[in-house]
Amino acid sequence: MSLLSLRRPHFRRLSIAAAALALLAGAIGFQPAAVSAAAKPEPLGTHARGAALIDVASGRVLYTKNGDEPMRIASLTKIMTAIVAIEQGDLNSKVKVSARAAGKEGSSIYLRAGEEMKLEDMLYGLMLRSGNDAATAVAEHVGGTVEGFVKLMNEKAEWIGLTHTQFMNPSGLDQDGHYSTANDLARLTAYALHNPTFAQIVKTRVKKAPNPNDPWDYEWTNKNKMLALYEGADGVKTGYTKAALRCLVSSATRGGQQLAAVTINDSDDWSDHRSMLDWGFKHYALTVVAKQGQPISGYPLAAGGTFRYALADGEAAELRSKLTLIEPGSTRYLLGERGTLEWELAGRTIGSVPVYETGSERLQWQERRPYPASDRTTGAAAAGYSFRHSLQSVVRALFGGGA
Repeated sequence: MSLLSLRRPHFRRLSIAAAALALLAGAIGFQPAAVSAAAKPEPLGTHARGAALIDVASGRVLYTKNGDEPMRIASLTKIMTAIVAIEQGDLNSKVKVSARAAGKEGSSIYLRAGEEMKLEDMLYGLMLRSGNDAATAVAEHVGGTVEGFVKLMNEKAEWIGLTHTQFMNPSGLDQDGHYSTANDLARLTAYALHNPTFAQIVKTRVKKAPNPNDPWDYEWTNKNKMLALYEGADGVKTGYTKAALRCLVSSATRGGQQLAAVTINDSDDWSDHRSMLDWGFKHYALTVVAKQGQPISGYPLAAGGTFRYALADGEAAELRSKLTLIEPGSTRYLLGERGTLEWELAGRTIGSVPVYETGSERLQWQERRPYPASDRTTGAAAAGYSFRHSLQSVVRALFGGGA
């Protein structure tokens, strides 16, 4: 069947029997013998004012409590500080500590004015010991000024899609206009954990770094007790101020699936995080819905990327897929794409991948997603991602950029 014979004004909807289940059954051994309604997970409760649990790979928020209510977030702010510094700075560059940084109030790694430290080492002090002096020094080094760095933080928040977040400083000290939400912090954490440098820092229990002031090295022990309390724990950040009270973001990986939990203003956060993570691993399995190169039943096309999503029991049978074909002659078509395959669950678009002709060399290219698919994804956003992915891939191919 030719592409021309498939043409409709914009898309052709594929039925669950003919497409989504066929896709699953044909390539990954999924057997939809018994189609049943999704099982509703048992209720989950916490002591937090705000809470969220997210599957890191897919970006699906599995649980939320007052998830979009803006609150003070204390040193959870430093998650954004770290990821912006990692992405915008040179990790091997030397950070010179200013008097403003050395004198910053609150938690500290006891930097002295005038001393120099490699940016990567300082980020360990930032995340393991929550040094406000380190936050200020990093901000001045990467952003030119603290104010310039905060601008980068807010720009990054907007780029990720954090709609209820605003930063006023890089440390998380209480300040009017500085806030976020449990859901936004969950999405920020999922984004940050896809960065190998960030992931390595936040799972480190003890770090040593050269100390120019004394004959012994700096030695920082991670404040995050979850690393010792919970099997598979691998991050992320503690926080506390008198106004925000106890705040915590933790992550853990089991069976190849990583979850991240967020609580804001929680008097029993260690216990709540164990319960949240246990609940998530019990009720939601990270499922491969489609693999890169997997053929689309009835079409001379294949999925251009792997799509994974955290699904509860019975939800796989409720997935719906939609194929949107591209008009020949369009920019995306000339870049090699032939359309976009989207998935819906309970009427909501949960993710998408570009599609290519089955013989296309693009199906062999290494995948590179800038951000996990989210249950907030819209068709327009998916199409935008698909175009950006194509353009970035072509640029990498032309100029030799690594994946």
